[in-house]
Amino acid sequence: MVVAQSNSIEVSYDRATNNSWVTGVVRYFDDQDGVGVIDSPDTPGGCWCHYSNVDIPGRKTLFAGQSVRFTFEEGVEQDGFVFRALTVQLSP
Repeated sequence: MVVAQSNSIEVSYDRATNNSWVTGVVRYFDDQDGVGVIDSPDTPGGCWCHYSNVDIPGRKTLFAGQSVRFTFEEGVEQDGFVFRALTVQLSP
């Protein structure tokens, strides 16, 4: 259970981890900041992604429109996103 407090209002929510692979499309990825967003029906509103979670050989970057598969956790409130990618790979 995670408890967040903002403006004297306490919000509690459970973190849920999806260990199943889901597919999505990269909305954008900022190569300098190393962060981006993946869109998928399984992650309404988008799934935040950090380069350290990108599991590809070489430079860990993604491109808008690229098809990927990923696992994620829910309820993390990362940069305004409820979903955060745990592992991201290119779609086979």
